[in-house]
Amino acid sequence: MDFDLRTFIWENLEAAGVIGGYVSISIISIAAITFLTSKNVQSRPHRIPRWAQAITGAMLGVIPGCGGTIVASSMYKNQKLSFGGLLAAFITTLGEGSFVLLGASDEASVASNIQAFMVVNIVGFIVGVLVGTSVDLLGLKGGTSTTTTVKVNDLPTAQKGPALAQLFVNKIGFSLILVIALFLAPGSVMALWGGSISVIENLTVWTCSVFTLISVVYYITQRFVLKEACHTGNHSNLKEALSEAVADTTMVISYVFLGLIIANFLIDVVVGPEAFNTWMSASSSLVVLLSALIGVTPGCGGMIAVAVAFITIPAFPIAALLAGSIATSGDGIFPLLAENKKDALRITGYSFVLALLVGFVALALGF
Repeated sequence: MDFDLRTFIWENLEAAGVIGGYVSISIISIAAITFLTSKNVQSRPHRIPRWAQAITGAMLGVIPGCGGTIVASSMYKNQKLSFGGLLAAFITTLGEGSFVLLGASDEASVASNIQAFMVVNIVGFIVGVLVGTSVDLLGLKGGTSTTTTVKVNDLPTAQKGPALAQLFVNKIGFSLILVIALFLAPGSVMALWGGSISVIENLTVWTCSVFTLISVVYYITQRFVLKEACHTGNHSNLKEALSEAVADTTMVISYVFLGLIIANFLIDVVVGPEAFNTWMSASSSLVVLLSALIGVTPGCGGMIAVAVAFITIPAFPIAALLAGSIATSGDGIFPLLAENKKDALRITGYSFVLALLVGFVALALGF
């Protein structure tokens, strides 16, 4: 078959940008809401009742993105949330992968994405509450001492680096991402109901592709040139919260673009759709295992990859999506690692075992 590299790349740039349109407004909105409410949650003077610890943790985890688990880690550090509540938050969270599932694009049915999002969150919430409550009732606790004196609030929000890179990340790129997100927002909302704005359809296509390119450049510059931390927890004002939201947006779009490139190349060019679907159907158990292994990697990249696979590959089982979502801890694991590595490892281990259990049970039930 003929393979046009330019067309292939352009189509995936556009697809990632379309997903990014909804991802951006979701992340930015959630970041603003989390910023406005987290201080109130963390500053409550009274300890949460024992029976409500796991429920509270699961409610924080179900919030799209990583903000909820970061708040949970802070509450746990300040002894306002039990180990069971913390575990429930990490079991429930999908990290930034939630925004990929909520993203509307031609790569998947919007209704199917939302249905999968609801199923994974409901199952994760129930498992998180049950396991978290059981852990607290059995008296299982995390470590009692920190393994490092580094605190998340002490992490720098910016590193010294090339002046041009700082200018792009802190001003030019930051402003471009917000402006493009605002431009794409109406079309992204319309897409949720299968509609579009025909007057600006051609412009939207170009904007989506440019959005992806700018996001990739921003992410590489911020993470690898300036070497800034992905989540600092240092949100003294709304501008800092929005800056982190922009960084999250570019990270998600970059991983989505890379995931689409790899998945579509393997399926359409290397293997072929029919052969790939046959392999997927015959190897569901292996896919569940791989999804859990990918999801358990620190950060959001693993869950984003699993979510991209789900929306790109027709035969991808929802059982594998469940396994990846329960295994992932998202970026919320990093503040916990900074405070107590033993607890972070316990959370990761428990989540991985549960991910395999739930994934294989779901597979046996035909999901």
